Amino acid sequence: MVFEDTNPLFVLKLNSGVFYSSWEDYLNNLLIHNYFFPHLAYKLLGFLEEGNQLFAAVKQPFVRSNETTNLANVQEFLEANGFLRKREYDYFHPNLGIILEDLHDENVLTQDGTLQFIDSVFYLMPSFFDC
Repeated sequence: MVFEDTNPLFVLKLNSGVFYSSWEDYLNNLLIHNYFFPHLAYKLLGFLEEGNQLFAAVKQPFVRSNETTNLANVQEFLEANGFLRKREYDYFHPNLGIILEDLHDENVLTQDGTLQFIDSVFYLMPSFFDC
């Protein structure tokens, strides 16, 4: 879930961790995203319990897309940086031992000709720990 922040330069996001097997996996995702995309870094604000569900609350810079994202450009960018395509919107980096998924045109925006990865889903592969 995405919400406007009181500061128009940011958005607030609530994440239930549904894509992750543990909160540790989700927190690793935040760390890896912030490493690769520091200009779009997530700031963990805390956790919120709503009913019986726990959510992580994060703050992230707002990106205003001003052109349609060409997914061929996403693939070209990732492959130039060592990622290999697994299937339609999913990639992995065999040398780093990380998986990057869910890179459709709502999660990768284009602003002034530059790809903006606003909602990445990173996972660690077992080989990550061999590096």
